[in-house]
Amino acid sequence: MKRSIELTLAAVAAAVLCSPAALGQQDGESAPGAGFAAIPGLKGGQDMFGPYEVVPNWPKPMEESLEGHEGWTWSVTMDVFAESPDRIFLVQKGELPIMQRPRESVWLPELGPGFHYPNFRLPLRQAGSAIPNGDQLEEPGNGRPGIDWRWEHCVLVIDREGYIVEEWTQWDHLWYRPHDVEISRYDPDKHVWIVDADGHFLAKFTNDGSELVLMLGEPGVPGDDDEHFRRPTFLAFMDENTFYLADGYDNTRVIKYDMDGNILAQWGEQGEWPGETRPGYWNNVHGIAVDPTTRRVFVNDRNNGRVQVFDEDGNYLDEWNFFTGRRGAPMDIHSFIVTSDHKLWAADQGTHKILGYDLNGHFLYSWGSWGEYPGGMWGVHGMSTDNEGNFYTASVNNGRIQKFRPREGANPDFLVGKPWPGVW
Repeated sequence: MKRSIELTLAAVAAAVLCSPAALGQQDGESAPGAGFAAIPGLKGGQDMFGPYEVVPNWPKPMEESLEGHEGWTWSVTMDVFAESPDRIFLVQKGELPIMQRPRESVWLPELGPGFHYPNFRLPLRQAGSAIPNGDQLEEPGNGRPGIDWRWEHCVLVIDREGYIVEEWTQWDHLWYRPHDVEISRYDPDKHVWIVDADGHFLAKFTNDGSELVLMLGEPGVPGDDDEHFRRPTFLAFMDENTFYLADGYDNTRVIKYDMDGNILAQWGEQGEWPGETRPGYWNNVHGIAVDPTTRRVFVNDRNNGRVQVFDEDGNYLDEWNFFTGRRGAPMDIHSFIVTSDHKLWAADQGTHKILGYDLNGHFLYSWGSWGEYPGGMWGVHGMSTDNEGNFYTASVNNGRIQKFRPREGANPDFLVGKPWPGVW
């Protein structure tokens, strides 16, 4: 009898020790890490780049594609758009010289106690402050052209291997600060649209860049009437007939257009800052996206840390907050996209993460880390995906674009969705 009791107690103890709770699992878990890891059941490692791995040596150094570019590299990379895996558009503010990290730091007591440069693991420069805008190139104190920066190659096209295959240098004279590049997936001719924020205009080109076919706004002339913008930021296409422009940094409106540039509607008012909560009021309209299946328009009210949602004619529907309090403490949503997985993906330059939400505002997942290493992020300003599932980012602070591909076995729910289907 005693022997029977001992065996029974041993069996109970083994069952308790081997239970899911004792092993750190919850009831219903199918595998370690299921539900939160980018690759469920992966042993070791971490989700540094979430469900992706960075594609090494993409893009190639500029000198491998362009003559006379030894010692020169990308500048303030404002946006990226993947027409296909073989044709990726980049807009940037000229070029910057490659900097080599010194072997030793130099103490600079004139700047403050304990101050020296460079610092371990910190970048050598912030690209955004290293080159002036296109209308400020000759102003005193803006650096030495040809030495500190070069105003050329503001629009480039890169192939899947990372080589530059097109140079739109014939338009370099036009740009002040090219901010957003897009192609409508409903346009069989694939016209290329570029928003220039500090130039106060929107330009439409043929797909090969040979012809400028439409200009909205007046370059160099800000305004708030129907013929002018004041630092517009991004645009989004609803269908073959309609697009929306966020105007923008200084103006506080969204404008709905037909594809010929005729205004169909506009809305938005200047908000109180900080802490604006009224619908249709905002501060810094820095991002816009649409869901063509529900015809909802998502607007990034950047300084107030929220998404405002409208119907296609500007009637308020909903909103949610990315954060409360002041922008940059720490969150700062640079931009977002809505993809065919019916999710909104936002780039946070405060936490250096890519954030995923469903279209009702429920937080789903995030990934990313700050750094200069391949895959690290510093000021992601533009994002795009292609029809193979690759994900592209353009960062303004370290001045580079990157390509990420899905990791083998990645949870598809954590991948940024592919583009909306169109006519090409």
